[in-house]
Amino acid sequence: MNKQCLLKLIPPKHLHHIFTVGLPGNLLALWIFCFRMKSWKPHAVFLFNLMLADFLLLACVPFRIDTHIRGWVYGKVFCRINLFMLAVNRSASIGFMTVVALNRYFKVLHPRCRISSMSSRCAIWLSLFIWAAVAVLRIPLLITNLLQSHDNRSVCRSFNAYQSPPPAITVYYAAYFAEVLLPWALLLFCSARIIWFLKRQEQLVQQKKFKKAIRAVAVIILVFTVCFLPATMTGLGGLALQRFDPSNCADFRRLQLVFMASIDLTYLNSALDPLIYPSTAPCSGPRSKACSGARQTSNRNTPKGVSRSSPNVQ
Repeated sequence: MNKQCLLKLIPPKHLHHIFTVGLPGNLLALWIFCFRMKSWKPHAVFLFNLMLADFLLLACVPFRIDTHIRGWVYGKVFCRINLFMLAVNRSASIGFMTVVALNRYFKVLHPRCRISSMSSRCAIWLSLFIWAAVAVLRIPLLITNLLQSHDNRSVCRSFNAYQSPPPAITVYYAAYFAEVLLPWALLLFCSARIIWFLKRQEQLVQQKKFKKAIRAVAVIILVFTVCFLPATMTGLGGLALQRFDPSNCADFRRLQLVFMASIDLTYLNSALDPLIYPSTAPCSGPRSKACSGARQTSNRNTPKGVSRSSPNVQ
């Protein structure tokens, strides 16, 4: 791909809005988890890690805003660290959203499965594994020079139009696309299975715990689709165009423009994730008695053929 096909840097129009909206929501979530959370069950552990990933990602966003305004002025090392932190926390956010949705899925469809009765200790170990996995997959960003010169300014970014990308960057690109497409397909599968199951058990649809499970998975799929799918699709389109029609500068520029805007949407995920917390939040504090009463009512109304000993969907 000819360098003349590359667009000039375009200052992001909405990144500062994303930061302004997302930071208060995540600070509030941090306060709730630290001072108001009474029960640290597995779903609470996963939500806390989701919030932590979003908070750390938002902490890196001001540097992205600044680099679009005056170029990267913080040196090669911090360029790699900044992009590494962005990628790790974005990937961790995807991972924990997927785990939260899977937690709903197993609670509804497989209440007696060992996964449904996972202990908080196991949830902590699983969370540590997710953090370790996403960090290892982002090591290419730490060992590759990502600082380039463009229009007499230093540019720090992980996505570039390489004619022949380094092997480490190829691994990074493959991981980026896989971590979006595979969890998205998995979320759609879980959603379809839950809906199919509840249609067969129409009496269960009216129970509060099942409505909550449906709402949780639906919100996660919506946030996931809006925030991550556009960048993935346009990125794949750009790579395909670069490989099979490298002389088509007009279409490549259009895809670049859409891709740049779509990358901003991936940061929007950190501002929207607080919407997930209410739909999956555990019963605690003043709500605990009300939730307990709802569970007792649910058990009395449980139709024949459904075990009352099944774990509650929390």
